[in-house]
Amino acid sequence: MPLEYTTITQVSGPLIVVEQVAEVHYDELVEIESGQGEIRRGRVLEAEQGRALVQLFEGTSGLDVRSSKVRFLGRVLEIPVSPDILGRVFDGAGNPIDGGPRIIPDKRLDINGNPINPYARAYPSEFIQTGISSIDCMNPLVRGQKLPIFSGAGLPHAQLAAQIARQATVLGTQDPFAVVFAAMGITFEEADFFISSFRSTGALDRAVVFTNLANDPVIERIATPRMALTVAEYLAFELGMHVLVIMTDMTNYAEALREISAARKEVPGRRGYPGYMYTDLASIYERAGRIQGKPGSITQIPILTMPEDDKTHPIPDLTGYITEGQIILSRELHRAGIYPPVDISVSLSRLKDKGIGEGKTREDHADVLNQLSDLYDRGKEARELAVILGEAALSENDKIFLRFAEEFEREFVNQGVNENRSIEQTLDLGWKLMSRLPRIELKRLSEKNIEKYMPGAEVSG
Repeated sequence: MPLEYTTITQVSGPLIVVEQVAEVHYDELVEIESGQGEIRRGRVLEAEQGRALVQLFEGTSGLDVRSSKVRFLGRVLEIPVSPDILGRVFDGAGNPIDGGPRIIPDKRLDINGNPINPYARAYPSEFIQTGISSIDCMNPLVRGQKLPIFSGAGLPHAQLAAQIARQATVLGTQDPFAVVFAAMGITFEEADFFISSFRSTGALDRAVVFTNLANDPVIERIATPRMALTVAEYLAFELGMHVLVIMTDMTNYAEALREISAARKEVPGRRGYPGYMYTDLASIYERAGRIQGKPGSITQIPILTMPEDDKTHPIPDLTGYITEGQIILSRELHRAGIYPPVDISVSLSRLKDKGIGEGKTREDHADVLNQLSDLYDRGKEARELAVILGEAALSENDKIFLRFAEEFEREFVNQGVNENRSIEQTLDLGWKLMSRLPRIELKRLSEKNIEKYMPGAEVSG
């Protein structure tokens, strides 16, 4: 029977200080019973010299500290897991909210987990098809990779996240595939959009969804991605599944970190965020990957909204250091009616060369990627010149590249929110666009691939 304490001496935001405690440990679960019998949960943030700092998941609002009792439970925050967890929807604290029964666990797992030992890691190499051309062709996602999406307020990252969750699949394998979706600090409308989208397309059958709403406790927001990743590790490394983890919005997660840090009166770092934010984010991102000798894998797509569209803001800046590239959404393309508004020029997948080519996607993939990227960059340069000098001042060559950039955005980058393109369709579309250009400008394509894949290849440009 846990000991009860009535020695709460301080309250600050979601934090309370309990004095004269014994045998209390960091991260231990806590129950606080109010004088009216209401039970609130919390966890230990600090424990030293008979004093414990406890953060409450439900907050301290309305709590009468004089009549409240504190019980330290002697265990950490855990989540019950079993194969039945697929197809279920939970809140940010791991409680079912889909009307279904509680999970009868095969086991209970500590949500904090551990990053994968670098020595045990297998190198990411298998291509994951999202059905979205601007990702699959230009910034390929590889199994075991962590590839964030950098967005901005008002951009359609929610639609993009839902589309990836519905469409993603690992090519060339019959191994089971699952999606773990964690939403943090989102509105009820956004949560309803995600769940309805998954249900209507049948994607929920292979998904596990965690939703922490904007009006839910801030402390819960810290636990939500860790719960999602613990479930992903169970599905991947114990059930042998390929798991795609989508987390949105990591900016809300970082704001929760800052709020708790301020309540603890810690010395702030850049822009008020705690100095340990890099380490904290790394403890989440580094739980992606593959383990040698095990069939499963965890691939991560964290989504974050950049405050004021600023790539140098601490959240995207630190995320970029830890992850293997980034997909950046463009406000300019969004205004032009392009969906998804992926900015090809500044997006990057650092593992793109590892998951493409013969036996993975298609032998011409690298050629198409490099040539399209080069042509699009030249088209954007021509567009900038046209803004400064006027289109009439452009050379005929510049006009060709300008026209290509417009067609590339309208036909290749742009696609329907429910349009699922195979990698073959995407590559063929790239060849179709390049066939409209003079052959002399296609310097990054091999003659062999031109003859095999270029429409009307027998006619020289």
